[in-house]
Amino acid sequence: MTVNEAASSTLLPAGVMAGRDDPADRILATAYELFSRRGIRSVGVNELIDSSGVSKATFYRHFPSKNALVLAFLDLRDQVWTVDLIVSEARRRGSTAEEQLLAIFDVFGDWFQRDDFEACTFINVLLEMGPEHPLGQASIGYLSRIRGHIQALAEEATLNRPEEFARSWHILMKGSIISASEGDLLASKRAQQMARWLIEHHRTL
Repeated sequence: MTVNEAASSTLLPAGVMAGRDDPADRILATAYELFSRRGIRSVGVNELIDSSGVSKATFYRHFPSKNALVLAFLDLRDQVWTVDLIVSEARRRGSTAEEQLLAIFDVFGDWFQRDDFEACTFINVLLEMGPEHPLGQASIGYLSRIRGHIQALAEEATLNRPEEFARSWHILMKGSIISASEGDLLASKRAQQMARWLIEHHRTL
């Protein structure tokens, strides 16, 4: 299976690995699909090897352990989900920092309606592996990076206490994802309304 074949049937956008078809890319494309849909513990190395069409020796040459592959998956997920889907698309949709902040929940609304909506990988891995596990720690780091993007927008919008704002805003983001996972397809709209109140609060502090 080539990277393009893997990407066409998975959550990984087809253009991410366009033109790349070495064994490491095939393994990572396969892992992106399996880990995103099923979590970490339920996916074994043998399944990853079989599904990516590589030998065991090739697998371990590129990824010395399953944890090493998960870390590479989380890094790719940060680029595909946080940077490309959420931050870049929100910035594209808004002409001011405040509009871009609110647009995050419009992007979420589109995402929640998709048949392949799979919730937040970083939350999933953190809950599955625990905060003391290296993969849980990595997930905490990526969640912190999301708050960093929010804080940067808050600073551009000249909101008061931008770090505190980013933490509160992130609660709305995470809460809406969990609510959407429960089946509330209007979760993004509810969160966006609360987000407007939060922005106003941080303008008047």
